[in-house]
Amino acid sequence: MSDPILSVHNLVGGYGKMTILNGTTFAVPQATITTIIGPNGAGKSTVFKAIFGLLRLREGKISFAGRDVTNLSQRALLNAGICYVPQGRNIFPELSVRHNIELGGVAADKGLDLPKRIEAALDLFPALRRKSAQQASTLSGGEQKQLEIARSLLLEPKLVLVDEPSIGLSPLMVQQTFDILKSLRDRGVTILMIEQNARSALEISDIGIVLELGQTR
Repeated sequence: MSDPILSVHNLVGGYGKMTILNGTTFAVPQATITTIIGPNGAGKSTVFKAIFGLLRLREGKISFAGRDVTNLSQRALLNAGICYVPQGRNIFPELSVRHNIELGGVAADKGLDLPKRIEAALDLFPALRRKSAQQASTLSGGEQKQLEIARSLLLEPKLVLVDEPSIGLSPLMVQQTFDILKSLRDRGVTILMIEQNARSALEISDIGIVLELGQTR
């Protein structure tokens, strides 16, 4: 197994006076799929928010690619190589599929060849390429989730955080989405995933992490 690209150590944080993360510690090796499982309320999504700078930690340290990224801004984390695909549908339904993907490059540094990156993203998602001129609202639930993942690839991330990618999808679309995540891993992208569909997720994962009451087991 390769060296960790992401390490979280003794994370403590929550919302107001409520502590959700209570010493959360784990490491994610490079170019792997790591899945976090656990009951509702265990703190899984809160961990992602902490990693992506959406939750300010009281204690603990997050290291990415050998750099301390604790409590950095989302823009800084994007430019460092971390992307976040949150739970639910997070698209612009009235915009075209292609335009939705283009928006993934908003935080890109000037000089990047975004048209080339858009084409590379569409190469991974044949269904999206076929419908690239259509409004995103016409896509199925599974295709909309694929659109979110495609958009996250515009900055060529080293690490993609994916929260519940299978929620609300048919078994066929779940399999297609998981196949895409495996393809990204094989290209060297590290995937950290939260998933309630534990059996299917762990089948494609290199590592499984159990989170209970904000602590890893």
